[in-house]
Amino acid sequence: MVIDRLGAGVGVEVDLLGEIAARVRGAAVDVGAAKQRCVLAALAVDLGRVVPDEQLIGRVWGVRPPARVANTLASYVSRLRKVFKGTGTDIVRRSGGFVLLGEDLAVDLRRFGDLCDQARGAGGERAVELLSAALALCAGEALTGVDGEWAAEERARLGRLRFAAECDLADARLRVGSGLPELLTALSTRVLEHPVDERVAGQYMLALHRAGRPTDALAHFERLRARLAEELGCDPGPALRKLHEHILTDDPALSPHQGVARQLPARPAPFSGRDADLAELDAALGGGGTAVIAGTGGIGKTWLALHWAHRELCRFPDGQLFVDLRGFSPDEAPMSPDVAMRGFLEALGTPADRVPTDPHARAALFRSQLAGRRMLLVLDNAVDSAQVVPLLPGSDTCAVLVTSRAPLLGLVTGHAAHPVAVAALPETEARSLLVDRLGARRVADDDGAAADEIVELCGGLPLALSIIAGRARIRPRTPLADLAAELRDTGLGALDDEDPTASLPKVLSWSYRLLTPAQASAFELLGAAPGVDIGLPAAASLLGVAPADATTLLRGLEQASLLSQDAPGRYRMHDLLRQYARTAGSHDARPALRRVAEFYLHSAWACERMLAAHRRPVVLPARAALVRPTQPADEAHAMRWFAAEHANVLAVQQWAARTGMPAVVWPLAWALDTHHFRLGRTHDALACWTLGVEAADQVAATADRALAHRCLGQAHGRLGDLDGALRHLGTSLTLAQRAHDDRVEADTRRIIAWTLGEQGRLAEALEHLERLRESYRALGEPVLEADMLNATGVFHSRLGQYAQARERCTAALRLFRLHDHGTGIADAHASLGLIAHHTGDFPRALHHHRLAIAGFEALEIPYQAADVHEAVGDTRAALGDAAGAARAWQRALGMYEAQGRDQGAADLRRRMADARATTGP
Repeated sequence: MVIDRLGAGVGVEVDLLGEIAARVRGAAVDVGAAKQRCVLAALAVDLGRVVPDEQLIGRVWGVRPPARVANTLASYVSRLRKVFKGTGTDIVRRSGGFVLLGEDLAVDLRRFGDLCDQARGAGGERAVELLSAALALCAGEALTGVDGEWAAEERARLGRLRFAAECDLADARLRVGSGLPELLTALSTRVLEHPVDERVAGQYMLALHRAGRPTDALAHFERLRARLAEELGCDPGPALRKLHEHILTDDPALSPHQGVARQLPARPAPFSGRDADLAELDAALGGGGTAVIAGTGGIGKTWLALHWAHRELCRFPDGQLFVDLRGFSPDEAPMSPDVAMRGFLEALGTPADRVPTDPHARAALFRSQLAGRRMLLVLDNAVDSAQVVPLLPGSDTCAVLVTSRAPLLGLVTGHAAHPVAVAALPETEARSLLVDRLGARRVADDDGAAADEIVELCGGLPLALSIIAGRARIRPRTPLADLAAELRDTGLGALDDEDPTASLPKVLSWSYRLLTPAQASAFELLGAAPGVDIGLPAAASLLGVAPADATTLLRGLEQASLLSQDAPGRYRMHDLLRQYARTAGSHDARPALRRVAEFYLHSAWACERMLAAHRRPVVLPARAALVRPTQPADEAHAMRWFAAEHANVLAVQQWAARTGMPAVVWPLAWALDTHHFRLGRTHDALACWTLGVEAADQVAATADRALAHRCLGQAHGRLGDLDGALRHLGTSLTLAQRAHDDRVEADTRRIIAWTLGEQGRLAEALEHLERLRESYRALGEPVLEADMLNATGVFHSRLGQYAQARERCTAALRLFRLHDHGTGIADAHASLGLIAHHTGDFPRALHHHRLAIAGFEALEIPYQAADVHEAVGDTRAALGDAAGAARAWQRALGMYEAQGRDQGAADLRRRMADARATTGP
């Protein structure tokens, strides 16, 4: 055996991707003259498959073979067999033809194909390594040393394969962003060799853009467009045109690692059996399409889906999307298709502020993103067909794999989905699962009778078997016979209402009884905790232990297959286990749930204080000593915490509202306010403050009730419900006056003024603002005084009083700068930009617009940045720059839609339509 470029331990090597040659144990051997070499090549390209005599002769001698060609062929085959004698490689006569076989035989063409296939299923640097290794096998022009029609055709085919691999390697290197200078050099040569190949052109343009040469990239596009028009009479295709647009707008999605989603969870390991089901999925999804894996809870639907998906990764090089639709969650409503689609679009590289809120627009964008891509979508745990249909791609190049407890007949009948009904594992496959988990030696204990009984009692349910195997691994010295007897005595109850013949709950009860008291308590409390998952700090507060002890408990439950760690430091419990955990114990979980609610409340409060230090904080109820809230180090840390915990904080607020904890409910709404505003989560803000006002009215002081009504009014106003806004603002003002709290009254009048301005009642708004400026000065609040100066300037501008407007906003900018208030500085620049625009000073307007956008984006405040992008469009239009105006307006429109600002989006669409009608497309 030798170690060589085809791999370790290869006895015979045959080279086709260059000069036809062979080596035996690393030493070159003579494979004869040209015709004999051609015989070897003609058999090696179909390694392991019979090549019929007629086809083999045609490959070597063409359509006019010489007389007695059969004898000549037999002679060549005999000589080649002698070359490989004693190596395990042979040319065998079978069924009217010959086949090249070898237990220790490597053909570089086969190795090339295997490496390329592996690369299509790999990602990142691994794909680069595999493709580089494949191309390293190409030692020049393929099949060098032979001629003839077949050799020429095969040489051309192999050249195309090599070219495709070179293009795949370029794509892989562009995705990871590695070796850009070398890649750019290679692509500059390749575009000369393939001047009208749009894939090569796109790679070259993207490489130029990444190298900081967008002008050269755009120039190459124009040259290609001209050449295509002249030589082929056509325009560049949609993919290249889309890339051209992205380069024009410097789209961040063109950065490395963007746009290729690889969301599949880890491959189930070990995985046993299901050969028939896997073959059925192969047939169903061979050319795209949809398959539905249906079966009862715990039957292994998700395992099957993920195993197949990982096995077939090479078929989906453009990415894989995964979502748990929570169709049968015990405590949560199923995920809406709109929410799932938003997650998919963001995974595909669409910025959050560009995801449309209109369902039809979102679905159209989603289908456009998938058009022509070879992608796999795994939609796990669907409740019904209606939840899945909006997520189906329009492109037949994609495959969709759905799992559900229901058969989803609507998908089968209406969308030609292929049903795959998953049954319990047969006895042999169930036993194999135990062997994989526990090892053959332990399963063979007691002549295998104990394992047989476990398989029988578990009823072939993979989840039940895996839980029992986990218990056995935790107790390695316990004989399987003892575990089988305990399982037999305990029995298995019904799995759930859908399948009364299943018996998983009693397996869970048996597993639960084997936990230590501390583990059992943790299991029960984790199952009861609100939210989709839990991080270590929250779990420590829930369990009332130190973080190190919480880590030990969580790891123990994870090892017992009762908990999974889907991301580092974040734990999730299977729905069935969560449902069982809530009924497993008898002690009161309410103190623990109060602790975890206090953790989220005090952590969110601390993050809010970091994001809005000037805001007067609300007073929180005392927390338990065992609660250790997160203390963010800076604004970025606070935003990361909210990003990770937002869904859980919302769930805690809803739980607190249901269980009568108003003192938690309304401060949570306060704590989320700045996060919601910065990200434009206007609907979330409205929902939070709707609960918050109801809770505050029950327990809060009068001034705090005024605050809550003010925030709810502001949330209504941001969504365009100005009547609802003024209703709550009126209540807020009354409560503030009753509380004799000048600060709360001033804050409420500030929002009233803004709402009156939105209604066009500018004079009334100005009266409020002028009084408020003096109020905030008297209260010693210079930032808010500056805010009122800026607001009065805005309303003077809207009344056409531009001199007064500029004076007020300039004064506000000075005061904001004096106190280093970034949001206020950006606000003032936005106002001065509008004033400059209305007075015809368009260059100065663009200057202020740019400073405002930079400030808002640095502070991650897309809500206000969206308004300025619209203003940029207005100024560009006034300058006659129709293309620049359209780009800015489109950016603003996408942000409005993402933020749920339906009225603003509708108004801007009308303006854009009017502009197109005036200027033309």
